[in-house]
Amino acid sequence: MSSDSSSTRYYEILGVSKNASPDDLKKAYKKAAILNHPDKGGDVEKFKELAQAYEVLSDPEKREIYDEHGEEGLKQGMPGCSSRSNPFDIFESFFFGNPFVGGSSRGRRHRRGEDVIHPLQVSLEEVYTGASKKLTLMRSVICSSCKAKGSKSGLSSRCASCQGSGTKVTIRQLGPGMIQQMQHMCSDCSGAGEVIKEKDKCSECKGSKVVQDKKMLEVHVEKGMQHGQKITFPGEADECPDAITGDVIFILQEKEHSKFKRKGDDLFTEHKLTLVEALCGFQFVLTQLDGRQLLIKSAPGEIIKPGQFKAVNDEGMPQHQRPFVKGRLYIQFSVDFPEPRALNPDMLKTLESVLPPRPALQLTQVELDECEEATLHDVNIDEEMKSKHQQQREAYDDDDDPSAGHRVQCAQQ
Repeated sequence: MSSDSSSTRYYEILGVSKNASPDDLKKAYKKAAILNHPDKGGDVEKFKELAQAYEVLSDPEKREIYDEHGEEGLKQGMPGCSSRSNPFDIFESFFFGNPFVGGSSRGRRHRRGEDVIHPLQVSLEEVYTGASKKLTLMRSVICSSCKAKGSKSGLSSRCASCQGSGTKVTIRQLGPGMIQQMQHMCSDCSGAGEVIKEKDKCSECKGSKVVQDKKMLEVHVEKGMQHGQKITFPGEADECPDAITGDVIFILQEKEHSKFKRKGDDLFTEHKLTLVEALCGFQFVLTQLDGRQLLIKSAPGEIIKPGQFKAVNDEGMPQHQRPFVKGRLYIQFSVDFPEPRALNPDMLKTLESVLPPRPALQLTQVELDECEEATLHDVNIDEEMKSKHQQQREAYDDDDDPSAGHRVQCAQQ
């Protein structure tokens, strides 16, 4: 059995009693570690003691051995009792979402590397039929020569400037009782927390622990995928020592089509008919996105109105992951009226016999005789509006001309 002092020192360091709960230990360590962190002017040795005390007491097995045998029991190498973890690792793991499981470094989760996101432009034909695209990316991979050590000898030393944390905290006085605290990357170690002697740096990666590598990825665009949908390649992003590799994510960017517009699982297109086709029937061939030829025709005796829609079932976009289920193809018709020409009386009678009768005027003959007859003129409305706009602009410019105003004044005198 150990003496009381040898089995109570860790509790005293954290400022808790021997029957403190795990939550009490966490709160005590958190408060004391922040106050004593070296980057904030704290005592380095005190910071190390706090980390060592918390690592032991937060692990049930280590805590039991410590309570029974004190620090000597831990030093004798009892199973699972190594207490030589980096205090800065413990601090980072505790505060950045990667706590030790049971206080043991074996249960620590690695941080996750960043995902790499690329836009991928696809045509409407490609998402209709499905497509495969081979893309070459450059990425960082762990250096095989030094096994991510960065040095020939496999050794490195903790950065003295940041004490291995990779960051520094600077405090600036803004005014009486006002300070500004900023955290930034350590410039001496570039955020790595360690430094490697220049002569000992790996000749392959130059001490960076990673090298550039070319990676070929084959992206499968499935039928019916939507604009903005993601295709993910897990673990194919940049590799980084002591980190879980992130994902490469492609985000589909659907290009605009010259003939079809997509709305969900439906397709929309427009088709112009002549007046004869609109009145007497039509048929035409429409090329679908997969190259098939569709014969589109009207029903016998059917009349198509300008702006009218017709739909073809099962010729829209395939549903994603249900490619045999398709939306509808909507066709909006416009009618192209022929150039005006004189019609003889016989032609007019023929047209009047098949077309709906013209609406009758709701006027008496006396009221009709009192009306003034107006004369219609042919006009190019675009050219006429353009001319009027130009005239208004010239008139406005004349109003702003000082010399013009002076001439008017002289004339009045």
